[in-house]
Amino acid sequence: MNSVTHDDPATAPLLCLRLSTDGDPGALTRVLGCFQNLNITPRRVLAELASDARLHVQIEVCGLSEQRLGQIAARAGKVPSVLNVYWHRR
Repeated sequence: MNSVTHDDPATAPLLCLRLSTDGDPGALTRVLGCFQNLNITPRRVLAELASDARLHVQIEVCGLSEQRLGQIAARAGKVPSVLNVYWHRR
C-alpha cells in the first residue's frame, strides 16, 4: 500500500490498534508515547482493566497508512509488559 495521508478526516480510513498488557500502570503511557513521538494524535483511546488484571487498549487513528500503523504496532509490541498487539480496519 502507498503511504497517502488524507487531509479530510471524514474520508480518511479509520484504523484501530488493539493491545493487551499485564496491567502495568505505566504501559498505557508508554504505548501512547509511540504516537506522541511521531506527533500523531489518536482519534479515540479506550482502556479497560479486566478482571484478570490485564489492561485492554483500543486506539483509533485516521489519516495514517496501513504501513505506518503497522510500524507503530511493531514498536508498541516492544514495550515492556505488552502481551499482544494487532491492528485492523474499522
